[in-house]
Order: sequence, then C-alpha cells, then structure tokens
Amino acid sequence: MMDIFEAHRERILTGLGLVGGVLLIGIINNFFIIWLVLGAVYLVAFKEAMALFEMDDESLYLWAVGLWIVAGFYPHADDLFIVAALAYAGGVAYNKDLEFKTFLPFAYPTAGMLFILAMYEGYGVLSLLWLLVVVAMTDVGAYIFGKSLGKTQFCETSPNKTLEGVFGGIAVATIVGLFVGLLVTDLMTSFIISLLVAGSSIFGDLFESFLKRRADVKDSGDVLPGHGGILDRIDGYLFAGIVMLVLLRGIA
Repeated sequence: MMDIFEAHRERILTGLGLVGGVLLIGIINNFFIIWLVLGAVYLVAFKEAMALFEMDDESLYLWAVGLWIVAGFYPHADDLFIVAALAYAGGVAYNKDLEFKTFLPFAYPTAGMLFILAMYEGYGVLSLLWLLVVVAMTDVGAYIFGKSLGKTQFCETSPNKTLEGVFGGIAVATIVGLFVGLLVTDLMTSFIISLLVAGSSIFGDLFESFLKRRADVKDSGDVLPGHGGILDRIDGYLFAGIVMLVLLRGIA
C-alpha cells in the first residue's frame, strides 16, 4: 500500500485536496460561491481548450468572462449557449473576417459548464453530488476492470480503453449512482439517468483524448500536479452534465 502511495504521491494528494474542496463547497451550498468556483474552473478550462484548438485570440477570454457573468444573473444558464451560438452564426455571416472555428471553445467546454450551473440552479446541490459520484465511479470502475480484466479494445481512436473497462465502469457507476440519485428522484428514474450519464461520461473522456491527440499533447495543462490540466479532470462531466440535465427535465 505504501509503495502505491509513494509511486502516485503527487496525484493522490492532489486528488484528496480536490475532494476536500468539493465537499466543503457542497456543504456551504451557496449559489455565489458555486458560481464563482465553477467560473474559475471554466475559465482555466476555456484557456486549455483554446490551446487544444490552436487558437491565440485573447479577446475570446473577454467574451467568456462576460458570458459567465450573465449566467450568474440569468435563471437558465444553459439557454445562453443557444443564444451565443446564434449570435456567433450571425457574426460569421456578417463579418467575412470572423472564422466560425473560433466558436469551438464556446461549444467545448462552455456548453457543459453552463448546463452544470443550470442543473444546480434547477435541482440543487444534490444533483451536483449525483453527477460527481456517477462520473467518478465510472472512472474508478473503468480503471479497476480495465486493469484486471481488460482484453478487448473498445475503439480504434482510444487503444488504451477496453470493452471490459468501459462496461465495468458503467456498471459500477450505475449501481452506486442509483442510490445517490434517490436523493433527487425515484428508483427507476435514478437507474436510467445513472446508466446514461455514466455512458456519456465515457465519450466525454474520449472526446478530450481526441483533442489532445490532434494537438499532439499528453495533458491539456499542468495546473493540477499529477493530474494534468483542468480539462483532464472534468472531461467526463462536460458531456455527462448536459445529459443529466436533459434527462432530469425530461423524465424526472
């Protein structure tokens, strides 16, 4: 056990610090604090996404800051993504010098962060706990089953992922998430949402891996010792948060 700790000391300590910080914020359960913390995470992730998309237009940060400030006052933060997309499409049509690819960081990670904030506004801190548990258990389960039983490649775009790991991660996340979800909704709904959110988090991880391969980098950044960048830690949540909010509104 000590050998494992020493081998992964930096990663484990950073992870424990992140867990402690998240628990403290959840206990405080104040909208302004959560908006502020999510905003800080968003802006760092936005910067990392800019690098992955190979963009260096610093004016985009001002738009990102402005969008998040508006999200703090507007009651349906996820709606702002649609508005931003329409505004950008109009701008591209009007200004021939504006490239549509500059909207990419406003799709990823912006959309996911806005949906997560909207989910907190609509369903409270327990919904964030549910999301956190499902995505975290998907990662843990995939790692354990992948290391112990993994033999079959999941897909060609991610050679390190195995079918055994993916299905093991989804199974673990669904079982654990089922019980946490009961704090928010009924049994069957909790099962369905936990299952689909776990599956979506797998593809959130795949998408960020795709971006890193395309940019030819190992990590999205180095802000988290032993873990890499912010996007390396929240990639699954950016897909899963959107799916969970849509399902909560649709079937809960």
